[in-house]
Amino acid sequence: MVKGAAAKPKPKAKQQEAGKVTKTIQKKETRVKKAAPAPAPAAAASHMDRGVKLDTEIYAERAPVPKRRPDGTLVFEDYPDFKPNLTPAEVLQRGSFGGTYFRSIYSSVTGKTYDPKQVLAEFPQEWFEGMNRGRMLTSQTYREEVNKYDVKCGQSLDQWESSGWIKKQDPYGAFQWYCRFYLGRRSSDDKRQISRFKGVMGPTGRFRSQLCGQINRRGTRYDDVQVSPVIRQTLQHWGYVLTEADYKAYCKAKKLPIT
Repeated sequence: MVKGAAAKPKPKAKQQEAGKVTKTIQKKETRVKKAAPAPAPAAAASHMDRGVKLDTEIYAERAPVPKRRPDGTLVFEDYPDFKPNLTPAEVLQRGSFGGTYFRSIYSSVTGKTYDPKQVLAEFPQEWFEGMNRGRMLTSQTYREEVNKYDVKCGQSLDQWESSGWIKKQDPYGAFQWYCRFYLGRRSSDDKRQISRFKGVMGPTGRFRSQLCGQINRRGTRYDDVQVSPVIRQTLQHWGYVLTEADYKAYCKAKKLPIT
């Protein structure tokens, strides 16, 4: 269990904050050189669409499932500076994506339609233990009350596709990439995705820094969920929950009093 988990905030209108977060995430990403298209090796392709010609490369060699450091962050031995502190299962169990992430979708990137049952069958079923799948995982209707912080955040799949953020190997997007990366799959898209994650939830990530700054200015605690629930929900979607140690580290780096 990760230290720093908090209860849901009281219901409030958060439209302005949600809009600010969405607009910021829409900023242009740094372009990375594309790897030559390559089919997924058999050893790593059990969940891949064999009829889709990839624009990335899936590597045959897999990595072990990460362990945890004493501070709760995950240890990816091949990417030691990538330190989310929520596993994919924890992201989902806490309440995320309005319950819609693994719904049936048509991907304009691959030109295929995806069945939630087949998509979920790829992952360890204990990830979903005790969950109402139709409400928390595969719903076609976004429900704010499903989310940990009772707010709406994030962008539509259409927006992600039109922004060029979706690769064929992961037609659902960044969280699908994270699920597969956590389980050991490695690909030529990993550096790009990790850069995106760190830009949101890393020590100097924009949204993590914004949250810490708002907490400090209000003179409240790191786990006061009334402070920026939209940003907290966004960070959760990117595998992170703010901890007391991380908040104190931010204050120390900025030479601010610890509230």
